Amino acid sequence: MVYDFDRVIDRSNTGSEKWAPFEQQDVLPMPVADMDFASPPELIDALRERVDHGIFGYAQPTQGLIDTIVGMCRERYDWEIDPEWIVWLPGLVCGINVTCRAIGSPGDSVMTAVPVYPPFLTAPRNMKRELITVPLKLENGGRWTFDWDAMAAACTPNTRLFLLCQPHNPVGRVFERKEIERLAAFCLERNIVLCSDEIHCDLILDDIPHRPTAAFSPEIARNTITLMAPSKTFNVPGLGCAFAIIPSPKLRASFHQAKAGIVPQVGVFGYAGCEAAYARGEPWRRELIGYLRGNRDFLISFVENELPGVHTYPIQATYLAWFDVRDLGLNDPAGHFTNHGVALSDGRFFKGSGFVRMNFGCPRKTLEEGLRRVKAGVKSLG
Repeated sequence: MVYDFDRVIDRSNTGSEKWAPFEQQDVLPMPVADMDFASPPELIDALRERVDHGIFGYAQPTQGLIDTIVGMCRERYDWEIDPEWIVWLPGLVCGINVTCRAIGSPGDSVMTAVPVYPPFLTAPRNMKRELITVPLKLENGGRWTFDWDAMAAACTPNTRLFLLCQPHNPVGRVFERKEIERLAAFCLERNIVLCSDEIHCDLILDDIPHRPTAAFSPEIARNTITLMAPSKTFNVPGLGCAFAIIPSPKLRASFHQAKAGIVPQVGVFGYAGCEAAYARGEPWRRELIGYLRGNRDFLISFVENELPGVHTYPIQATYLAWFDVRDLGLNDPAGHFTNHGVALSDGRFFKGSGFVRMNFGCPRKTLEEGLRRVKAGVKSLG
């Protein structure tokens, strides 16, 4: 089946978090990380079937959904999981916050490497944990990696949790096995739990297979909480379905306790969409990857040839580009580009001052227009 990713869909008057703030302005929104593509028709059909049933009571995962998740982990990632390890959540950000609540006590610290997805920076504080941030190192060739010496120096006896984004949002890196194993060893040596957010793992654009952090060894698995969801890959964050995979009974019990009474159940549409996405969405996903790869290559070429003073780096995964605009000398880069008709994510929210993030998960026509507006903003500086 051929899917039409070039179709421009009008998202006005739909309550879109991404589009609604700019409906009365000539501003093209490219910040929030959802895509401007319709979800797989196979998934939409499954939701229609659920609507036709007509009863929308409290829900639990069906055996078919559980079997689908277990089978996906086995076939796609070569990771054998026990169904008991799965803990369902109404969203991945919720999972990050629950993890921070489950591990350690108020006053303990949580470490992460920046720039990073903003909930990594807010969740520890929400749970009265101290936040420790260590900048990623930018090596020659634009390769972002961990600063091991800085991490060791920043760690304290009260550091209980490390939050990892793999693949990484916003820098687009897929960390190599040796890096992940070294990070896992760093955590094990210091009795630090490792939480691996792998929500972008099915959006790897280069020819790199995804290997979950917890799949590297039983020892690493026992110290790792893995967070996954169909939301980014299949463009269904509004359905509210994610899950943690926690092999350790002790960590799993702490996680359940942390969510008890405050985390709502997943709804019927979340479960139905999740099962359809993973069971029937693979042909769509493969075509999506090819389209995003083309968008990525177009974007990088445009930046190199049309945007003096703007730099980007290899994007191995996600549909997000991390623009280094420090050479432009702007006090408010995101505001500057909004004034020139394109809304981008402000790097300061990622602890990346002097950067902006562009979402290229959209029809090529939309991407071309967005980059044209970025060019106008650059050109206005003289």
